[in-house]
Amino acid sequence: MVRILGVCAAGCFGTLVFGYGACNADDASFSDVAHQLGNVIASEQPCGLSYNQDAIAKYIEDNVSDEAMGFASMLDLMTRGAAASIEELTNSGKTAHCAQTRRVAKRYGFIK
Repeated sequence: MVRILGVCAAGCFGTLVFGYGACNADDASFSDVAHQLGNVIASEQPCGLSYNQDAIAKYIEDNVSDEAMGFASMLDLMTRGAAASIEELTNSGKTAHCAQTRRVAKRYGFIK
């Protein structure tokens, strides 16, 4: 419950700033997916990966409601934030980040 409330608070921030939706469990879900997927997408070039675009589309279809109008803008915001953060990583930090990103990307079929 605490985790959902924390994520929902982040989703409500988006509501206040960007004007989409009301804060509920669906916001918590799509905010979490946008945050996680944004990090993986932002990692594609810095980690030397090339993602299967159909797999990304399928992941979104499977994990985001078609009623989540704010998802695309939240994903864009999270992707840009993650990209800026990745640029600041040390070599070791980038190695660790990319190692886990490769594992996640492979798990969801984004790479082979």
